[in-house]
Amino acid sequence: MNTLLKLQNYAGGRKIFLPLSLFLSAISSLTGMLPYIFIWFIIKELFHIEGDYSQVGITTYAWWAVGTAVGSVVLYFTALTLSHLVAFRVETTMRWRAMQKIVRMPLGFFDNNSSGRIRKIIDDNASITHTFLAHQLPDLAGSVLMPLTAIVLIFVFDWRLGLACLVPIIIAMALMSFMMGNKGKKFMENYMTSLEDMNTEAVEYVRGIPVVKVFQQTVFSFKNFHNSIISYKQMVFEYTKTWENPMSVTTVVINGFVFFLVPVAVLLIGYSGNYALVLLNLFLYILLTPVFSQGIMKSMYMNQALGQAKEAVNRMESLINAEPLQSSVNPKSITKYDICFKNVSFSYPGAANKAVDSVSFTIPEGKTIALVGASGSGKTTIARLVPRFWDADTGQVCIGGTDVKEIDHKELMNHVSFVFQNTKLFKTSLLDNIKYGNPDVSVKAVERAVDLAQCREIINKLSNGLDTKIGVEGTYLSGGEQQRIVLARAILKDAPIVVLDEATAFTDPENEHLIQKALGKLTKGKTVLLIAHRLTSVMDADIILVIDESKIAEQGSHHELLNKEGIYSKMWNEYQQSIKWTIGKETQYV
Repeated sequence: MNTLLKLQNYAGGRKIFLPLSLFLSAISSLTGMLPYIFIWFIIKELFHIEGDYSQVGITTYAWWAVGTAVGSVVLYFTALTLSHLVAFRVETTMRWRAMQKIVRMPLGFFDNNSSGRIRKIIDDNASITHTFLAHQLPDLAGSVLMPLTAIVLIFVFDWRLGLACLVPIIIAMALMSFMMGNKGKKFMENYMTSLEDMNTEAVEYVRGIPVVKVFQQTVFSFKNFHNSIISYKQMVFEYTKTWENPMSVTTVVINGFVFFLVPVAVLLIGYSGNYALVLLNLFLYILLTPVFSQGIMKSMYMNQALGQAKEAVNRMESLINAEPLQSSVNPKSITKYDICFKNVSFSYPGAANKAVDSVSFTIPEGKTIALVGASGSGKTTIARLVPRFWDADTGQVCIGGTDVKEIDHKELMNHVSFVFQNTKLFKTSLLDNIKYGNPDVSVKAVERAVDLAQCREIINKLSNGLDTKIGVEGTYLSGGEQQRIVLARAILKDAPIVVLDEATAFTDPENEHLIQKALGKLTKGKTVLLIAHRLTSVMDADIILVIDESKIAEQGSHHELLNKEGIYSKMWNEYQQSIKWTIGKETQYV
């Protein structure tokens, strides 16, 4: 019942359709039983003791049988129509709320929840609720009401045969309660979790297909995916073995009413001698017992469906109710764009060590600070604290003297351009991809951004130019080309704060100096936080921060840091040696 109430919260204005659908389905089930009764009356007329049956009565019963059968179908169709209207609204609302929540979640949420898991939660669980509401729930009313009504009828016609029918019903219900108890609920949780894990790993496997092919590997070498399949297989196998015997007994018993009815009927004939009435009632009971079988089997599957729907709703709501970034009750606007870190520390959830440890620095408005250091030292984490991809555990990150937690998140995003190391282009036109950060700009502004990002050669070689759709008809871009398109997007956004995380990582040597020149124009007068492994990219930065083991180890200009002969100086010497390295030649370094 709690699950139904939760689902109704997503039905909006169609909420009333759900109880109406259940009511019509219940009436349809009752109406569907009437043809059996009318057929029994017809047979009773035909077996009339005096032999003078009523032709008019038989015809009347026949028409009533046909009419109630047709009426049952019409009522059931109407019930399904209403249930589908509710199901579509619930499914749509669930997906919409989930997607609305996703765009408000910090980036750390996606580190803990892969795209495969999120897709499973949104798509598959929403589909499960649709199936439950549209098809299974309308059957629930009938599967409960029909057996109850049939029990009343069998006791009305002959209470002794009625008692005989109760025996298999009681046995079947006892076995069902045993199977659908705590073990059944636990299985449903494990089942949904196993499916979720397998789906997550399947997505990652598909993404890793190029690597699998290059190294001539198979699915068995992709351990996480293979293990998730084996885990799912073992879980289902154990469940099947556990319930194999109880399920077999239930199926035999629930379809074996005749084995309980016939012996009782024989005893009744011997006791009363009125074989005609006993046989007539026996015939009615044989007609009605499939109703018991169908109703009880539906109830069993309905219980399983309800458990699956409950688990699906819980998983959807775990996403919908996830804690988003907290916004200030009275958000503040920013008019200045200096950045200040005040004793900031941050740890990833579950991590033993701090990713950022007591970091303090200031980027004056219009100046550039570069972060350098070994991989994993905390550079990217520091950069992503600026646009609130995560919130600092302690300390403050301020823009224009205002804590980023007190700035409206939408306004914060509008004032920050972020170029990731790993680029992402959508499967739409290049024009839409470039305009993504500023959709209202003119085509002329787009053309300027294209030129500044050195994308003109990319556009010119495409038959449809900026209107070319990525991923359609074999149109794909290399890593360096994608990076330049993303750079054009950042240029077009024209935000006063720019965060560049390895923005030139995939550019070729021929164009790197051109892009550096374009970046110079882009960042002129803007507050810039730059991350780079190529130390030549940071030589002109106003201040260079050397990050080592999550802390600021050194800071200063390029020449100041070289003169210190510390970590930066060592990195610079190693970088100079690395760019002299060539394949096929052995060079001795002193």
